[in-house]
Amino acid sequence: MTEKKARPIGVAVLGMGNVGTEVVRIITDNANDLEARVGAPVELRGVAVRDLSKPRGIDPSLLTDKPEELITRDDVDIVVELIGGIDPPRMLIREALQGGKSVVTANKALLADYTGELATAAAGAKVDLYFEAAVAGAIPVIRPLMQSLAGDTVTRVAGIVNGTTNFILSAMDADGSDYAETLAEAGRLGYAEADPTADVEGYDAAAKAAILASIAFHSRVTALNVYREGISKITTHDLESAKALDCTVKLLSICERIVDEDGTQRISARVYPALVPLAHPLASVNGAFNAVVVEAENAGRLMFYGQGAGGAPTASAVLGDMVMAARNKVHGGRGPLESTYASLPIAPMGDVRTRYYVSMRVADRPGVLSTVAGEFSSRNISISTVRQEGAGDDARLVVVTHRAPDSALSETVAALEKLESVLSVSSVLRLEGTND
Repeated sequence: MTEKKARPIGVAVLGMGNVGTEVVRIITDNANDLEARVGAPVELRGVAVRDLSKPRGIDPSLLTDKPEELITRDDVDIVVELIGGIDPPRMLIREALQGGKSVVTANKALLADYTGELATAAAGAKVDLYFEAAVAGAIPVIRPLMQSLAGDTVTRVAGIVNGTTNFILSAMDADGSDYAETLAEAGRLGYAEADPTADVEGYDAAAKAAILASIAFHSRVTALNVYREGISKITTHDLESAKALDCTVKLLSICERIVDEDGTQRISARVYPALVPLAHPLASVNGAFNAVVVEAENAGRLMFYGQGAGGAPTASAVLGDMVMAARNKVHGGRGPLESTYASLPIAPMGDVRTRYYVSMRVADRPGVLSTVAGEFSSRNISISTVRQEGAGDDARLVVVTHRAPDSALSETVAALEKLESVLSVSSVLRLEGTND
């Protein structure tokens, strides 16, 4: 007796930019492999685009400029959203989920603020919402956190999740060029957008940090909960000083479980440029690559590394999600649901304890070091190292501290700026990746 062939799984793709073009190509070129992996044919039902007159290299009958009609079709089982931005994707995804369609998205900006709303819609309709591609391109991070480590307790997730800023900092470190010229070079090479603000000021990384913190700590975290600093104030002097300390500078996204002395647990989610020791695995991640280090109580330290952006790498993650959603449609069942049972509060940045690097221009005369050290000491900030650079009008003090609350450091910097002997505080960076 011939086995009955499974009903095809219909897929609608919203958006045909770099990632959408690659997704459509893979669905078309790898139809036989996808069918074998899913257990049923995967058929492209349509692609929503803004401009129907633009050549797309696919059957024109598949194209539409009405995504709201495409997502409601009875022959569409899975919607792949690759438009980006908040609206209209928010409305389209919610409507698709409520209509019984599973959704795959790479939209980190949307998920950073509206995961709860969309997850509720998916749960109500008993369908899947997958978003592996939203955080680090081809790097599998979301699924390990939600599934592989589901029985463990994650304590920290830290990484480089923005390729543009990593390219800029890596180039500045390698050839000594300043921020402005390196940013211009990143634009020429296609690593930076015409308006690079979302990348260089840390908004992109903060959105990804919110997603990672939500999943890792089973709590609702939005982009507004993430402390954020960008890289636009990083100087060649900072990178030179970092080298003298056997460090480099990276824009880090850090999500951390904080346990107070009384056992109370809170979450810290933050993005900022930080000194990273050269011995730390993140220090060697250069160019436009991304890497995420996950620390868990039983699994220990795990590192995920690879292409964090680009059409083909991101499409790989999207297709992985699509195959999972399609298998669930064929065989029944659903992927893991959003888990917010812990509902841990967000710790204010002032309570976070890290190490600090403070560089300041000072008057070159006796007694300056003791005056500066006194400001740190009066706020119970222990100094690890002090180094003087230059002399005369170019005299600088570089101070590296042990761990201290961010609020104490902020107060210290404010006090230093009022000292007659301190001409300016030129840089304040955190130091991550040490046990001190």
